[in-house]
Amino acid sequence: MSDDTKKSRLSVLSSHLTNWPWESAVMASEKEAALAAAPSNSPTIFDKIIKKEIPATVVYEDDKVLAFRDIAPQAPTHILIIPKKRDGLTGLSKAEERHTEILGHLLYTAKLVAKQEGLDDGFRIVINDGPQGCQSVYHIHVHLLGGRQMNWPPG
Repeated sequence: MSDDTKKSRLSVLSSHLTNWPWESAVMASEKEAALAAAPSNSPTIFDKIIKKEIPATVVYEDDKVLAFRDIAPQAPTHILIIPKKRDGLTGLSKAEERHTEILGHLLYTAKLVAKQEGLDDGFRIVINDGPQGCQSVYHIHVHLLGGRQMNWPPG
């Protein structure tokens, strides 16, 4: 095996093992936020973003969903996709049959936004659910992550 081949393979392997320097601190604060959060009927930060009471960098919007850039990105592209109406859908574990259409629309929107963002080489979709799933905002949302090699296992 040539030295160039060895270097190339080592580069690919190290990309799977390398953490961003700030990653562990962000993950710890997200975990703390998730453990402190609790579902309620009060407006969430996402409700305030939908009402334009809090600014966000919107990348996609239609009559059912809103997609905007995460303020603490975990990848070069990190977009949150949320339904405009919560309708009791605070997390995936609260989904009922009546939510099937919006759940499908969230995933289809993720595909559209990924294409719009140029994530042709792949992307990851994440839905955190409950405290152990690290959910910190109880308004269902899809994380669209891309622009770098993802690691496995994810958490």
